Amino acid sequence: MSTSLTGTVAIITGASSGIGHATALSLAEQGAAVALVARRQDRLDALVAEVEAAGGTAIAVATDISDRAQAEAAVQKTIERFGRLDILVNNAGLMILGPFAEADIDDFERMIAINQKGLLYLTKAALPHLQTAATDDVRGVADIVNISSIAGREAWANFGVYAMTKFGINGFTESLRQEITQSHVRVGVLEPGAVDTELVSHNTDEIANGVAAFPEGKEKLLPENIADGITYMVTRPRHMSIGEIWIMPTDQV
Repeated sequence: MSTSLTGTVAIITGASSGIGHATALSLAEQGAAVALVARRQDRLDALVAEVEAAGGTAIAVATDISDRAQAEAAVQKTIERFGRLDILVNNAGLMILGPFAEADIDDFERMIAINQKGLLYLTKAALPHLQTAATDDVRGVADIVNISSIAGREAWANFGVYAMTKFGINGFTESLRQEITQSHVRVGVLEPGAVDTELVSHNTDEIANGVAAFPEGKEKLLPENIADGITYMVTRPRHMSIGEIWIMPTDQV
């Protein structure tokens, strides 16, 4: 059984920008057909064209993953188009920071809905198909990769609800890994440090330039660096499961 992804199908959430965009290109380059899940149809369509121009196969599945019915439909559309599912990358996320006492309840409900509920909806809907893929002779293994954060390892002031969602992802990932790893559905978490993406743009200028800012003159990670880690996780031999990867900028303490 090969570590190549030829003949496999991957769903990537949050695919319209940043880590999700880079991951779609990376997995497609390895031979996977990719289902691109995010809300922005125009960006998904552009990414489909980019994947196809490079010789890959992709479909755009415009979805609000915080809506259970839409999340489930995204998995079903993938199965209808490709007939199988081998890899789920739960990448979509929202980060809104600031003092908890002043927080807008709607903001942290949105974070919980996307960062946690959306991940759970996709994973629940995808799992039977992943378990089926793990039994066939394409690879004999399937993968779930959950994108967490350094904020799922260490808590700071003004990161409260975001940190709660990411610590929760870490705990869920390990629990699920123990439940299903012997069926050769591998479950792992990747925790990035500072990455140059749109994630901080959901905050006010004051927060973006203060609490969430990376120190001036320091070099952030690129989305491609995280995509490289994801690709590494899902291309290991069948007997090898990567439970956790923590990727940090060399400049970040």
